Amino acid sequence: MNNKFDALKDDDSGDHDQEQGSPKDSEKEKTEDEDKDQNASKKKMVVPGAGEHPLQYNYTFWYSRRTPGRPASTQSYEQNIKQIGSFASVEQFWRFYSHMIRPGDLTGHSDFHLFKEGIKPMWEDDANKMGGKWIIRLRKGLASRCWENLILAMLGEQFMVGEEICGAVVSVRFQEDIISIWNKTASDQATTARIRDTLRRVLNLPPNTIMEYKTHTDSIKAWEDFHGLVNASGGR
Repeated sequence: MNNKFDALKDDDSGDHDQEQGSPKDSEKEKTEDEDKDQNASKKKMVVPGAGEHPLQYNYTFWYSRRTPGRPASTQSYEQNIKQIGSFASVEQFWRFYSHMIRPGDLTGHSDFHLFKEGIKPMWEDDANKMGGKWIIRLRKGLASRCWENLILAMLGEQFMVGEEICGAVVSVRFQEDIISIWNKTASDQATTARIRDTLRRVLNLPPNTIMEYKTHTDSIKAWEDFHGLVNASGGR
């Protein structure tokens, strides 16, 4: 596990942009990707070891890093996000987590994602597409503590919203860091309110902390509008 993550630490390649192939090549790649996804879904899910303490859900750690200024797209994002590994018990979680860099020690434009096994940390994933996320912007120096408190609360089912939680993300940026927690149903206001209140409690946030809820539909639209304007102006 340690070696697998060491490889990620040294990955400074940003987006893995590929040359644009022909439509037929794209279709072929798409079919191959779908076959890979189907094969991946058939893989045996991770299970707790003998005598270990099982979690209610299995989870997967992911890592992504992007070089600022490089063109971004949904395709390049999906290529750039790397799966660290999955776990099904408290002990398996700590074996991963104890070898991982803390968010506060990451540099540049980096993200850690912790999502239920089988859910990709992407807006378009079937489990996410009707959902949204609570966003909290943190001043530098708080990300490591807040991330640990958040994921321990998530793994310990402290949010008490059934199957609504999809995952959580910590995003390290140059001026600030961002914590977010994703849920399945953006229109369920009772659920989003409970997640907000639990988030405030487990992170021990001051009463005046600004918390923003954003649906993934709005995120996709804002992303498309922004890149449409950039392309129209001839910029990056």
